[in-house]
Amino acid sequence: MKRTDLIPALLLLPVLGFVAVQALHTHSLTATSQAASLAPAARLHGHRATTRNSGTTEAVAAGEMDANVAAELDAKKRDVLDIRRRIELGATGTYIGEILGERDSALARWPERLAPPVRVWVGSNPMIEGWDDSYPDRVRDAFDEWANLGIPVKFTFVRDSVDADVHVSWIDHFDSPISGKTVWARDSKWWIVSANITLALHHNAGELLDPKAIHAIALHEVGHLLGLDHTADTTNIMTARVRVRDLSEADRATMKLLYSLPPGSVK
Repeated sequence: MKRTDLIPALLLLPVLGFVAVQALHTHSLTATSQAASLAPAARLHGHRATTRNSGTTEAVAAGEMDANVAAELDAKKRDVLDIRRRIELGATGTYIGEILGERDSALARWPERLAPPVRVWVGSNPMIEGWDDSYPDRVRDAFDEWANLGIPVKFTFVRDSVDADVHVSWIDHFDSPISGKTVWARDSKWWIVSANITLALHHNAGELLDPKAIHAIALHEVGHLLGLDHTADTTNIMTARVRVRDLSEADRATMKLLYSLPPGSVK
């Protein structure tokens, strides 16, 4: 081989090295996207939803198979039988079974974040038609409402988005019939490490959401951010098509049970 033939290969080495380093840093993270729609206020009570208008999708990063193997090895060190027993004892009055069904018998949650708390940046967007300056406060109230249940996670609100673990942003509307969307990332042990929430001011058909509706959707999306999934019972804030405005007893009980358990597979 001529010396000149080696030049292209040598030029590629730094690029290949960068790609390899990035793969090592990202292979154990999985992104999860969850979305929900808001039922019209006139139909918030008395009827169950007949269809699910949104769902959960997972995007698996390169090398996730290796991460899954690592998670399985870690699970062997955990007392899975004891975790199952604790779930069975605490399941009454919760929808933990639905979450396990959606996640292939796995639970995701944040690690203990009391000190330091999870840092949240809540943006504003007064350029959107119908903007109300109370909307960011409605979102902050939703974070506090979940945290006040006594789970080992607290939130602090930061002014600079660069400093945040969680970002909340606003759009006019989604193209699909949803009003909020949460994307969070977890590691191979199912610890949630970061998240982004996007909230719409209008239904995709154009109707403006009032402050109470914004608060309800924010409650739902923060529930996702903390690790909850959808439930079929429309009396809960975590139903796919939100019909209530406040947390139910089942919402509270499910969150408390989730944060009394370690994350990961219970198979």
